[in-house]
Amino acid sequence: MFFLTILLFSYLQMSQQIQKTTAYGKEMLSNPRLIPVRGTLNVVMNQNVTLSCRSDSGSPPVRYTLFKCNQTVSTLNRPDLTPGLFNLTISSASDIGEYKCKAENNISGGGKYSNSLNFTLLEPISKPVLSSPTSQAKKGQNVTLSCLSENGSLPITYVFFKGRRSISQPVKMHKSEAAVIFLFINSSSDFGTYKCRAENSFCNTTKYSNSFNFTLAEERSHSQPLIISLGLILLLFVIGFALAIPLFIIPLYKAKKSKSTRSSTGLTSTMNAEESANYVTYTEIEPVKPEEYVNFSVIRREDEKAEQRARATVYSKVLARD
Repeated sequence: MFFLTILLFSYLQMSQQIQKTTAYGKEMLSNPRLIPVRGTLNVVMNQNVTLSCRSDSGSPPVRYTLFKCNQTVSTLNRPDLTPGLFNLTISSASDIGEYKCKAENNISGGGKYSNSLNFTLLEPISKPVLSSPTSQAKKGQNVTLSCLSENGSLPITYVFFKGRRSISQPVKMHKSEAAVIFLFINSSSDFGTYKCRAENSFCNTTKYSNSFNFTLAEERSHSQPLIISLGLILLLFVIGFALAIPLFIIPLYKAKKSKSTRSSTGLTSTMNAEESANYVTYTEIEPVKPEEYVNFSVIRREDEKAEQRARATVYSKVLARD
């Protein structure tokens, strides 16, 4: 049994050696390794970087090809197993992507591919903006503060301050979103000056925001709605009284005055309601002497609009006896 195990192991070793070696004694290439020469993948705009692609074993010559997102970037030929060095310039955000390389020799067939690399673009952060949905607050109210740097490589770490005192733990944002904290306005001391600080990994860049102050909102008195209601009622009363003067009070006053004038002259007049009758009859009784006669006069006159003239006046005497 032990002997069979040794034979199987030897067979596997020979099979691997046969796969690596051709009839001409050439060895197939190993999978290459793609690494940054300076040992970091953090880059800034307009930075020059160098990538190294190398197969540790295999028969030269070797042809190395660099790809970015499956698109060919450059090709290098090496007469030996020295690495292929690719020089790049990060001039825009489009230069940040997935990089791979491929190593080929005369017997490698389709070639061997390396691991993938991704650069991280480091961008300095812009001055953060501190804001809140409301600038007025009252005691016992919950409020929010938001801090955001619109530009800068992620992640960005935010810290909130009141005066010079930190009031929050560092908030690390991995997306281009604002960091938000919630505050409770408990006393007048909470109406102070607030700020926030933003920083990222670009050369330890740190920037502070604008200042933000909450102002105390004026609390409305409970008597204000009652005062407003009373004012509206008084206004409606004044308007109603002003409308009643020409509609009711003045006509009533004129009617009383007319009645009073007619009673004082001893004249009695009869007219229809619409004052459109054809005539008006006035009757006047005038005593002359108690023992003899009483003058009785009847005056009839046609409507001036109908005839524009007065009819004859008829007088008669009535004898009054005791």
